[in-house]
Amino acid sequence: MNRASFFSPQAGRVIDAPRQTRARFAIGDVVRHKNQDFRGVVFDIDPVFANSDEWYESIPVEIRPRRDQPYYHLLAENDDSSYVAYVSQQNLTEDGESGPVDHPSLSQMFEAYAGGRYRLRQGLTH
Repeated sequence: MNRASFFSPQAGRVIDAPRQTRARFAIGDVVRHKNQDFRGVVFDIDPVFANSDEWYESIPVEIRPRRDQPYYHLLAENDDSSYVAYVSQQNLTEDGESGPVDHPSLSQMFEAYAGGRYRLRQGLTH
């Protein structure tokens, strides 16, 4: 049994995934999108794509990432705004050396920024 499943509220259905995947980033890591001008803090990780088909199909085919890789939920920022982003592993790179992220929801989930990453608040860990 090398498969597992979980319910994805974004997709509105049960997602089938490998029992083990290799996520390159962890919760609290600061990352940057390789092709778009934004960075963010990882606050959740899906082992495979777990959003709606409409969301996935809205990405142009020539740059559409594979579904069978980890996808990261980010508290993201660019020069104009702060928002939540959903990004494939192939499109992210580490960016902790660029300093802290300025997102209004950071203090709800994370404590101090140190060593290029944020520490998850004590009450939110399991």
